[in-house]
Amino acid sequence: MKTHPREILIYYNPESSSDRKTVAFAKSISRHVRAYAYSQAPSSPTSWQQILKAVGLHPKELLNKAHPYYQAHIRGRDFDEECWVKIIMRNPDLLKAPIAIRGSRAIQCCAPTDIFKLTDAPAEVSLE
Repeated sequence: MKTHPREILIYYNPESSSDRKTVAFAKSISRHVRAYAYSQAPSSPTSWQQILKAVGLHPKELLNKAHPYYQAHIRGRDFDEECWVKIIMRNPDLLKAPIAIRGSRAIQCCAPTDIFKLTDAPAEVSLE
């Protein structure tokens, strides 16, 4: 899922103060922020596959392993990628931290200040 380079999309838990701080920090670095509660998260498998590819993490790494649903139904089991996508789609509240997307980059914001990683321009190497 690619966004405009100035726009930041955030999928977050509005009940978490840390997640709300992440959204506030995002608004401090860009006037174009679209924040979606997990209940408004993408519902198509293709969207989630693109997000997972952009984040560069295995779907299991995005989940809160302490969540009661995870403990009761997922712990100790292994799934293929399609099943992991379905788990995230049907249970977005299992995500342990907000996911922020800017341009073709996406990160999981485990700390509110992680949002600033989206502003880092890749360093150019001079061979002179």
